[in-house]
Amino acid sequence: MSVKIRLARAGSKKRPYYHIVVAAATSPRDGKFIDIIGAFNPMLAKDAPDRVKIDGAKAAEWMKKGAQPTDRVLRFLDKAGVAKRPVRNNPNKALPGKKRMEREKLAADAVAKVAAAAEAAKAAEAAAIEAAKAAAAAPAEAVAETPAA
Repeated sequence: MSVKIRLARAGSKKRPYYHIVVAAATSPRDGKFIDIIGAFNPMLAKDAPDRVKIDGAKAAEWMKKGAQPTDRVLRFLDKAGVAKRPVRNNPNKALPGKKRMEREKLAADAVAKVAAAAEAAKAAEAAAIEAAKAAAAAPAEAVAETPAA
């Protein structure tokens, strides 16, 4: 039988209060449990001393017997100095998903295409201006080169 150290909800609607219990992994969240080893009141301020009350000796005893704490309870036990919570590092968690990356790539491609078209238009306009200047200068040179009669 797999045993977990987890939270069991108590309290009324919109006023949560949790018991930290040792229970079989198959039992329901608020169902049958083996032992109560503490309490958690999320309504209190984070720095309030009564927010988390835990019997460290009982928790250590159950962990020696093989009880596995849930993530939240492991945080409490780590803060109490009973168990060590490994540091987690997932740098990819903050990255956008596949679809958003595809949308951003398409948007960047569209912006690049518009910029390239604008650059081509600007180059064509510059070439047209140069051609107009050359055409305007050519008749003046032709008139200057013809011998006077």
